[in-house]
Amino acid sequence: MRKEKIVVFTGAGISAESGLGTFRDEGGLWEKFDINEVATPEAWKANPVMVTDFYNQRRKQCYEAAPNAAHFGLAQLEEKYSVEIITQNIDNLHERAGSSAVTHLHGEISKVKSSGPQAENKKYHQENWEVKIGDVCPDGYQLRPHVVWFGEAVPMLDKATAQIEEASIVIVVGTSLNVYPAAGILEYAPDNAHFYIVDPGEVSVPQQFTVIKDTAVSGVTKVVEKLM
Repeated sequence: MRKEKIVVFTGAGISAESGLGTFRDEGGLWEKFDINEVATPEAWKANPVMVTDFYNQRRKQCYEAAPNAAHFGLAQLEEKYSVEIITQNIDNLHERAGSSAVTHLHGEISKVKSSGPQAENKKYHQENWEVKIGDVCPDGYQLRPHVVWFGEAVPMLDKATAQIEEASIVIVVGTSLNVYPAAGILEYAPDNAHFYIVDPGEVSVPQQFTVIKDTAVSGVTKVVEKLM
């Protein structure tokens, strides 16, 4: 018998309880760093040393962090449902918690890629947290983070859109839904899908959303208990 399909859409808030800093909240990373200096193709061309170091530090933090109960709870849903996770996060905490189908809209910090032509076809797993200037891929180009910088296309967007079109249940966790085009994929969910959103703050969402005003760990636990 075919399992009912759940699509989970996650953002930085789900990893915050694992100690990873969010980007847009008060005290977030974009208050500490200028986007234009570390997260654009132009920044990479102007100062690859600074950009490389910025992502080395992000990678080190991600490798040292551990999945939390929200990550494990979403993985548990696979016992009963077909679960696809679409995440704006570049960490690999969903995979480490046991989720088997994860689409990273903004790339993966655990991977690097060529800074030359056709980079999307030249990606490599990065075991060590540190990438050095002078570390090159087989085609001779400097390795850069496998992340989607501001101003770059989001190559996994079409895949994510196709996934959410088949969802009967949509769970949104830890995202402000302000980052486009990623947040726009929710518009492709079926009208009869059941929506949950877990957020500790005030959210403005359509009426059909079941809002759970709670942290990711506590809120996801409640949703998982209900669905299981």
